[in-house]
Amino acid sequence: MGTTGRGPVAQDPAGGNGLTEQESSAFRRTLAGLRLTFTSGVTGAAASAVVVGVILGRAPVFLTGGGVLLLLVLIGFVAGRRSPGPDAPPVTRTALARIEDLRATNGESADVPVEFRLTVAPEPADGRPAYRVVIDQHINLVDIPAYRPGGTAVVEYRPDEPWEVRIVTRPTPEWSRRAEAAEIDSAPASTLVENPGLGEGSWCVLVLFAFLAGAALVVLLFRGELFASDDAAGPASERPAVTSSASASVSASVSRTFTTSTTVSAPSSLLVLGRMRETVTELAERAGTSDVTALTIRERRMEIRGDSARPPAETLHVQMLPYELFPALVREARTTLGVRTPQSWRIDVAPDPGAWQGVGPRVRVTVTGEEGTAHLDADATARIVERRPVAKAG
Repeated sequence: MGTTGRGPVAQDPAGGNGLTEQESSAFRRTLAGLRLTFTSGVTGAAASAVVVGVILGRAPVFLTGGGVLLLLVLIGFVAGRRSPGPDAPPVTRTALARIEDLRATNGESADVPVEFRLTVAPEPADGRPAYRVVIDQHINLVDIPAYRPGGTAVVEYRPDEPWEVRIVTRPTPEWSRRAEAAEIDSAPASTLVENPGLGEGSWCVLVLFAFLAGAALVVLLFRGELFASDDAAGPASERPAVTSSASASVSASVSRTFTTSTTVSAPSSLLVLGRMRETVTELAERAGTSDVTALTIRERRMEIRGDSARPPAETLHVQMLPYELFPALVREARTTLGVRTPQSWRIDVAPDPGAWQGVGPRVRVTVTGEEGTAHLDADATARIVERRPVAKAG
């Protein structure tokens, strides 16, 4: 008697319609994906809290984030100890399958990858109807003639993941006899089952999005402190130690002159890349304006002077100067102007509307040593326009 490939529908013990093993497996995968997404979001928030706590110097934020990360690690460790071992073999069932079609995809080796289109007919006791599946399996070149469209093969499949089917190339004698005598009807094309794992990339994107969303949430909560001015960016102990002095005078509530300076404590130097721009920004904030009449920079001291009565042509905007190029000008002045043992240097920047075809302000670097004093003049782009080396003794 041939095998028809039809079987009963699985029912729960109470007699009602219950979830099939495939549906139960899909539900477990969805639940695991949601759990992983939630964990990823919490992890992102905790990691962001650790970073924000360090930047702001907020110990409670840092400890909270670190504590959550530690808790997640402990939960993962305990869950790993309780979960079944990864080497536990999956449950498989043996069945017969009709070969609807097959196609070798490559023939360059002894084991040829073959694409099979099968109708799997589970045993009636398995409670599953026949279904179609497409698999890829390596078959030895010698054994390929044994598989032909319309023939019957012995297969193993997983009840919880029916798309996981493997042709048994060396079946037992009993199953070989059953395969030779069986005639299996083709299942409808609508019964084709596919691996839903092909959509796991969507879960990966969702998990990554949850991690970034958790991290962004913490940053948004503390955005006011993170993106505030330097005075609110962190404790005073974390900012460069400076001493400053300022003086101002007001005449008839119209003209205001001011002098604001900052001294960087040793061994720091304003020649460190980025330090000049950072310092002048701080001075401009204290003065309440970036338009000044003079700027002086020394090894560890910067000073700006201004007068609100001056017209715009007689002022300069300190934020527009190329401070990143000033250290190179100092190095040029100390090594090429005849001062063999430079003892000090100074940069003076002043507005000069008529200098060098209107390209101003004027930048002058002065170097002093035992040989005397030398000057180097540059324009607003730090291009050297004039050198005044040390005068030679007559």
